[in-house]
Amino acid sequence: MTRNAADKANTQQMTVVVTGASGRTGSRVAEAARAAGLTVRPASRARGFDWADPTTWAATLRDADAAYLVHPFDVGSPAAAEDIGALAREAVGLGVRRLVLLSARGEDQALPAEEALKASGAHWTVVRAAWFSQNFSEGPLVEGLRHGELVFPAGEVKEPFVDVRDIADVVVAALVGGDRYAGRTLELTGPRLLTWREAVAEVSEATGGTITYTPVPSRAYGDALAGFGVPPEEAELLTEVFETLMDGRNAHRTDGVREVLGRGPRDFGDFVREAAAAGAWQV
Repeated sequence: MTRNAADKANTQQMTVVVTGASGRTGSRVAEAARAAGLTVRPASRARGFDWADPTTWAATLRDADAAYLVHPFDVGSPAAAEDIGALAREAVGLGVRRLVLLSARGEDQALPAEEALKASGAHWTVVRAAWFSQNFSEGPLVEGLRHGELVFPAGEVKEPFVDVRDIADVVVAALVGGDRYAGRTLELTGPRLLTWREAVAEVSEATGGTITYTPVPSRAYGDALAGFGVPPEEAELLTEVFETLMDGRNAHRTDGVREVLGRGPRDFGDFVREAAAAGAWQV
């Protein structure tokens, strides 16, 4: 049996738990997993799973073969490291040894969460992703773009924005790939380096409007978040993360998507045109 045939055969009997299954990456992981023939078990509060309540974990994990882990807050938070370590140990104890964690490329604060996963005894894979292209079309940045201005603490640093659909495809490949990706950290980026100003300009052109980009210091952005009602500890963590992530450390591309999928990553411009056609930035 060829390797691809073996992978296909493996999916026919695999049940994968997908945390954050209604979120930006989890929804795409669930979709890609179903398309690959896996049985998806969404883990959400609506289905009785709560990251904040460990007594809810076993019912979701029991009899599953693998799990995709994405923390509901930033992976660099102290709570994430504690939760991910505890959930991974619970999963391993229940026989769910194949675990794939979504982490953040270049985020030093995320390293404790990664180490907690590795220490659990799982057959782990860490997927370190660049900034999502879909952060421009989903989530808190959208309103600014819809109303003509993105205010963000990225300065003029370049970033290789990655499409979350590529992340999902890599996650599924890691889940069904047996030992091929176990014990590995995969860094995923898009094919082009763009500043936030350049990215916003592409969104502006695709929408036919005039959208500007206004860079601000990380501290000022954190203060604004707190003013919008973000809990102080969360605003402080995000301020710290932005101060380090936006220093240029991620201003280079990797071949992670091509290595795993055998094709290049989706381009940011293609994402923008698709999102604009779908009305992502219409008021």
